[in-house]
Amino acid sequence: MRPTNEKHTTGYPTARKIKRACSNELYRTAKRMNKWIPKEKVEEAEKLYFKKVALNLPWIHENQSNRKVLSDWWDENVSAEIAELWEVDRAALCEAFRHAFGG
Repeated sequence: MRPTNEKHTTGYPTARKIKRACSNELYRTAKRMNKWIPKEKVEEAEKLYFKKVALNLPWIHENQSNRKVLSDWWDENVSAEIAELWEVDRAALCEAFRHAFGG
């Protein structure tokens, strides 16, 4: 039987959950860009995004309920590399991500 104080605590998400979330967020972002992006570039962006999230997991977990702050983090730390990889305008990519992510 689980002690009552552990019943509602949540730990860090598993690597699988993080990878799926990153994949879903980038899929929704790409869809809002209205530009075809090759599967290879999407997969490369997913790996990049997953790596950045994994390296900043404690901070991201701490701010998990504040989508605006998480979107700001994405704009500053992830968007430039993905915009270059996908060959799209960074500002448009950031806007599409915010719209898709809800921040």
